[in-house]
Amino acid sequence: MGNSEVGHNALGAGRIFAQGAKLVDRALASGKIYEGDGFNYIKESFENGTLHLIGLLSDGGVHSRLDQLQLLLKGASERGAKRIRVHILTDGRDVLDGSSVGFVETLESDLSQLREKGIDAQIASGGGRMYVTMDRYENDWDVVKRGWDAQVLGEAPHKFKSALEAVKTLRAEPNANDQYLPPFVIVDDSGKAVGPVLDGDAVVTINFRADRMVMLAKALEYADFDKFDRVRVPKIRYVGMLQYDGELKLPSRYLVSPPEIERTSGEYLVKNGIRTFACSETVKFGHVTFFWNGNRSGYLDETKEEYVEIPSDSGITFNVAPKMKALEIAEKARDALLSGKFDQVRVNLPNGDMVGHTGDIEATVVACKAADEAVKIILDAVEQVGGIYLVTADHGNAEDMVKRNKAGKPLLDKSGGIQILTSHTLLPVPVAIGGPGLHPGVKFRNDIQTPGLANVAATVMNLHGFEAPADYEPTLIEVAHN
Repeated sequence: MGNSEVGHNALGAGRIFAQGAKLVDRALASGKIYEGDGFNYIKESFENGTLHLIGLLSDGGVHSRLDQLQLLLKGASERGAKRIRVHILTDGRDVLDGSSVGFVETLESDLSQLREKGIDAQIASGGGRMYVTMDRYENDWDVVKRGWDAQVLGEAPHKFKSALEAVKTLRAEPNANDQYLPPFVIVDDSGKAVGPVLDGDAVVTINFRADRMVMLAKALEYADFDKFDRVRVPKIRYVGMLQYDGELKLPSRYLVSPPEIERTSGEYLVKNGIRTFACSETVKFGHVTFFWNGNRSGYLDETKEEYVEIPSDSGITFNVAPKMKALEIAEKARDALLSGKFDQVRVNLPNGDMVGHTGDIEATVVACKAADEAVKIILDAVEQVGGIYLVTADHGNAEDMVKRNKAGKPLLDKSGGIQILTSHTLLPVPVAIGGPGLHPGVKFRNDIQTPGLANVAATVMNLHGFEAPADYEPTLIEVAHN
C-alpha cells in the first residue's frame, strides 16, 4: 500500500526510490541495522538503562509495521537489551478499526516470551494515533504533549494493569475508536507507572514514515524546545528508525540511512527558469513542497518560487468540517495563475483523503464535492490564461469506503452492518491532461505497460517544453504527427 509521502516523492522525483519500509526491511534482513552508528549509540544504554520503543502498533505498512517491531525486539534483546518498554499507538486508520486488540495480544505474547528468557519487557503506555503523539506539520502540539506525558513522564488520565485491559476498556466507551483512544499508562500493583523515560535510557521511534514523527523528535532532541512544558527532560540516547527530516537533520541519529533523492523535477525546472507556486493546507503542505522536492525543506530558489501554507483546522476531526480549506487553496491557485507571475502552479486538495480516513461516508461526499468545486475554480483560471492542467492523485481513499472480500462483496460486522474502510485503497488513480495551451497533437502513449506516479514528472517537464533526464520514468504523452 502506498502513502502520500512516497507518492509525492515519486511525483516530484520522476523515479521510484526504495523508501521507508523497504529500507528498514533490507536493514533488518541483512543485520546491518545492528551494525550502524545508531544502534551502537543506543546500545550504550543497555547495561544500566531501559530501551523504549515508541510508535504505531499496526501492520498497515503506511507508518510502521508490526513485524519490524517484532524483529527489532528480538534483535535488541539478543544484543544485550535487558529492560525494554514499548509505548504503543493504536491505528484504526490504515487498518480496520478494532484491530488494535489483536495487535496488542500479539505483542504481549512476544514480550511474554522475552520475559521467559529473563528480559524485563513490557508495554508501558498507549493511546490512539490521532489523539496521542502522531500529529504532523505542527498542527496541534497538544497531541504530542499527551504522548510526552504518558511516555516520558508516566502520567495519563487512565491507568491500567495491562495494555490489553486498557484497549478493551477504552474501546468500550461510547463513540470510541482506535484512532482516538485517550492516553493511558500501565502501572504496577502499587499504582506506579512501569515505564517512564529516565536519565540514561535509550529511545527509538519505530515509525519509518517521517511526517507524524517529526514533532515528537523535536521534543525528544531539542534543548531549546518551547512548544509545551516538558516538565522533565531526561538525558537519553535517542534515535529514529530513519532520519525524518534531512534538512533539519532530525533526528541527528537513526537506525537506517534515508534514500538519497537528488535531481528532482522541481530542481530541474527552477534552474531552467520555471517560476513555481505551491500551495496546500497544513496537513498536505509538506507534500507539495518537502516531499515533492526529495525530502528537502525550504525553497530550491526563493527568487523563482512561492510556497503558501493555509492553516488546517485543529482540535476537530476532519469530518466535522469536511470542506476543509479547499476553497481557500483554489482561490490562492486562481490568484497565482491570473497574476502571470508563475509558470507552474502546484496544489494538493486533501479532502478525499483526510475525510475518507474518518470513515464518515456522508462527510466524505461533502468533502469530494468541495474538492470538485475547488478543481473547477482552478480549471476556469487555467482556461482564462490559456494554460495546461494535469489532475491526478497520489493514492485512492474516498472512492471505496467499504471493506470487501476477495469477490468484491462488502464485509459485514457482527451486527450485520457494512464494515467501513478508512485506509488508502489499492485502486489505480486517474490522470487528466488538458487546457487551451495543450498542443492539439498531444495524446497519451499506449506503450507504457504500468504507468504510475513516477511517470508524471517527465510528463510535466514535457508540458513545459523540456526533455526529462534519461533515467526518469518515461513520459505519459507523445505528439501525434499527421
